[in-house]
Amino acid sequence: MNLRKYASLFFLFFVSFGILAQDFPLDFSIGEKYNDRYKYSNLLTISNDGKGGTFLVRSYFSGVILKPKGYVIEHYDANMQLINEYNYKLKNANLVDGYVANGQIYLLFLDYDYNALAYEYSVHRSPLSEMNFTKETLLRVASEEVDNPLDKNYYNRNFSSGFTTSVLFNDKKNAFVISTHFKKGKTNKHVIHLFNAGLQKVVEHDFSAEVEEKNYAFENVAFSKDLKEAYIIGKAYFKKKRFLAKERKFQYELVKVSPKGAQTQTFDDPGKFPEALMPIIKGNELLCVGFYANRKDNRYNGLAYFNINPETLSINTKKYSAFSDQFMVDKFGRGDDKVIKDLVFKNVHISNNGSIHFNAEEYFSTSSIQSNSSGGRLHVTRYHHNDIVSAKLSSDGDMLWARNINKAEVTQGDGAYASYSSYTKDGNTYFFISTATENPQLLSGDRLLFKQGLSRNRNIFVIRLDAQGHIAYKKLIDVKEARLPLMVSKPLLNIKSNEIVFYAKRGSKKQLVKVFIQ
Repeated sequence: MNLRKYASLFFLFFVSFGILAQDFPLDFSIGEKYNDRYKYSNLLTISNDGKGGTFLVRSYFSGVILKPKGYVIEHYDANMQLINEYNYKLKNANLVDGYVANGQIYLLFLDYDYNALAYEYSVHRSPLSEMNFTKETLLRVASEEVDNPLDKNYYNRNFSSGFTTSVLFNDKKNAFVISTHFKKGKTNKHVIHLFNAGLQKVVEHDFSAEVEEKNYAFENVAFSKDLKEAYIIGKAYFKKKRFLAKERKFQYELVKVSPKGAQTQTFDDPGKFPEALMPIIKGNELLCVGFYANRKDNRYNGLAYFNINPETLSINTKKYSAFSDQFMVDKFGRGDDKVIKDLVFKNVHISNNGSIHFNAEEYFSTSSIQSNSSGGRLHVTRYHHNDIVSAKLSSDGDMLWARNINKAEVTQGDGAYASYSSYTKDGNTYFFISTATENPQLLSGDRLLFKQGLSRNRNIFVIRLDAQGHIAYKKLIDVKEARLPLMVSKPLLNIKSNEIVFYAKRGSKKQLVKVFIQ
C-alpha cells in the first residue's frame, strides 16, 4: 500500500515536471575537458571563426600579487576540439573588444602613450591561420592620464576635466563607433568616429558645437545596412540649465552621424521620462524602444516606443504602454513601495511578423569597506544582477505582454558567471541561467522565482517564454554532467545554425558546451 502511494506521488511529480518542461526542443553537447595553464583569467570576447568554430580571448594574471600579464587566444573547431592556443604577451595593454572578420582576428586596445602624452586607440590583427599580429593606430587624443577614461556608468557619468571616451559595437560587430571627448580649460572637443569591421573610417564628425551646452554619455548604437550611418542613443546632460525640483538633469537623445554630417532628436514629453532606449533597424524603419518613467528618478512605469524617420529623425509615432497593476502586484506583491529601478537592456529580437521582443535586467553596484586578514581595510564593490524583465510589442508598438523572472545574484569578481543569456526562435525565447538552486518556484500569473543557493556548483536551467508570454522551465544541464561552471552571460550565438556556445572554466580546467535549438 505504501509502495503504491509513493509510486503515485512519484508519477504525479513526474507528470507535473513534464508539464513544466514539455516541448523544449533543446539539446546540448559537452566538449572535451582541457588543462589550462592560466588559472586566473577573465573572458573578454568570444567570436565565430566563420567555419563553425570558436575564437575566444582572455586576459590572464599571475604573481604573488596578481597582475595582468597578457592575453590568451584559443581557437576551437566546430566539434569543440582545441586547435590552437596562443599567448599574446602584452603586460600594459588594455583590450576594449575583439571580433573576427575577413579571415582575421581583430583586437581593439585603448592605451596611454607616456612619450606622446596621448591616448591611443589601436587594433592588433592577425590571420586566423597563424597568430602573427601587426599593430595599426586608429586615432590619438592628446591628454593627461585620467582614471577610467572608458568607464561606463549607466546612471551617473563623470564629465570632469580630461579625456573620456566610449566604444559601441552592434551585435554583428560589422561596424563600431568611437566617441572621444577632451575637455580642459577653454578646450572642449568631442569627435565621433565610425569604422567598419575592415577598419576603414567611414565618418569623422566634429561634435564639439553640441557639447557647449550638454555632455553626452552614449549607450547603444545601430547602423544602416550600408554601414555609412550610425544611430546613437545616449543621455545628454545639461551644463547650465536651471532645473525645477520635478525635472532631471539629462534627457535621452538620438544622434545620427553620416558622411553628410550629424542630426539629433530628443525624447521629451511632459511627465514622461524615457529610460534605457535602444535603436533598432527594422527593414526600412528606424525604431527606438525601451522604458519610461513618470518621475525624474530611475524608476520604470512602462514601455516606450518611437517610430522615427531615418532620414530626418522626425518622430512618426510614439506610444507609452504602462505596466499593468497585475504585473506590478506579481512582481512586488501588494506593498506600497512598488518601484522598478536600474534596468539595463540586454537584447532585442524582431520576429518575422514584425513583433518586437526585448529583455532587460535589474543591475546595480554597491560598495563597502571591509577588514582584510592582515588588519587593513579594503574597498569592495559588489555587482548585483537581479530580476529579468521581458516584454513583447506588436509590430505597431502596442504592448502585448510583460513578464518578470525573479532572481537575485551578486558577485565581487568575474561577472561572466552571473546574469543570463537568451535566444529567440519560432516565437519562443529561451533564457539560460546558472544557479545553485535545485527547485525554482513556478507561481501564479506566469511568474518564476529562483532562490540563490549557496553551493559553488551550478546547474543550468532554461526558461521559456512562448509567443503568448506563458512561462515554463526545465533543468537543462545538471552539475554532475557539466562539472565546470558556465559563463552564461558571455555566450557565442550562432544564428545560422541555431546554436549557443558557452565557455566553462574553473581553476586549471576548461571546456566548451554547445546548446542546440531545434
